[in-house]
Amino acid sequence: MDSFTLNKAAGAVLMVLLLTMGVGIVSDIIFEPTIPGKPGYEIVVASADSQAAGAAPDVEEVEPIAIRLASATADDGSKVAKKCAACHSFDEGGANKVGPALWGVVGRAPASHEGFAYSSAMTAYAETHPAWTFEELEAFLIKPKDHIPGTSMGFAGLRKPEDRANMIAYLREQASDPVPLPAAE
Repeated sequence: MDSFTLNKAAGAVLMVLLLTMGVGIVSDIIFEPTIPGKPGYEIVVASADSQAAGAAPDVEEVEPIAIRLASATADDGSKVAKKCAACHSFDEGGANKVGPALWGVVGRAPASHEGFAYSSAMTAYAETHPAWTFEELEAFLIKPKDHIPGTSMGFAGLRKPEDRANMIAYLREQASDPVPLPAAE
């Protein structure tokens, strides 16, 4: 190999090294890293002392259902009821679907709609609760599986108190003789 070819190969290697260094320097200038003063994230853990001192978790205060029903509307409840329409019918004489028909459910005994096979948890609940009151419907609609453990209803529940009140107002209207609203105190 002659010296000219050797010089070309050495020049190519040096040029690649210089180009790599140059790109590194230019990228450091363009993309200047910011180094935090205190690295990492602070994780706050509740101490056992604060739990023992009776520090209760933050619980949202919700007005009683009777007060919320005074301002609830069945029209808004019909919009909320669209979530339930896949499993329940709301028509008078409506057929059972995955869940029982809900015509006249307010004031009706739990697990009492003819032609529907209720879960054992719901029938046990019906033995101790004579009727679906406004308060019972409210508690059930928050999260059905928490209110009646073992129920086959797979609905996650309604988180907003206004939605629950509107839904109960709608259910109340879905009856031949609607149950009177409770007195708001």
